[in-house]
Amino acid sequence: MTTLSGKAALVTGGGQGVGRGIALALASRGAAVAVSGRTEAKLKAVVDEIGERGGQALAVVGDVGDRADVERMVAETVRVLGSLDILVNNAQSSAQSPLEETTPADVDLAYRSGPLATLAAMQAALPHLRARGGGSIVNFGSSAALDGQRGFASYAMAKEAIRGLTRVAATEWGPYGIRVNTICPLSLSPAADAYLRARPDQHAKLLAEVPLGRLGDPEADIGRAVAALVSDDLGYLTGATLVLEGGRTLLG
Repeated sequence: MTTLSGKAALVTGGGQGVGRGIALALASRGAAVAVSGRTEAKLKAVVDEIGERGGQALAVVGDVGDRADVERMVAETVRVLGSLDILVNNAQSSAQSPLEETTPADVDLAYRSGPLATLAAMQAALPHLRARGGGSIVNFGSSAALDGQRGFASYAMAKEAIRGLTRVAATEWGPYGIRVNTICPLSLSPAADAYLRARPDQHAKLLAEVPLGRLGDPEADIGRAVAALVSDDLGYLTGATLVLEGGRTLLG
């Protein structure tokens, strides 16, 4: 499939898990993809994987919690790939704890790596997207915020801030031809897999809450959805929240 042929994309947190799945899915549809993150070895592994499939990819090391790094990552993507059409703000760090134990440091970590990083990347990408006559931005919320999951106070705060930012950007940047949407996924990742393997009872309970009976696959379920979302097939959708969690909120 070449639905994204000629497009250039930047995926933050692209070295593993959902970010890796998104990068692979975008590349499989013809996009040239820059994957960013803090660990060079992980990024290079994804770049090599994309290359083995016949795609074009670039590793850009950086920390989304550092605004200067974010601006440099966007600039390097444009310099090497020649343009920027798609921005996927996937990276997020957080510390989980009960609400009464949540500290200002927990909130700061979640906000610096989440909404503030997303804002920085969007602002850095804006002139390049406008120069292309439009583009697509995909930000990441969380079903943990939608249903108020216990132990995720700072994370939920950050993710709902991202959803608000998405809606404002969709309103203000729509006249430039830029679409901005949010995805709230329930997906496997190295961290989620390790967490659930250590807690088989919680794993079983979680699966029982998902009508489709499984966690999403980072590439097949989340990555392909992102690829569809940024394509012309959904070119009239902006400001929306796409909840990709196998129907879990229906039973919540």
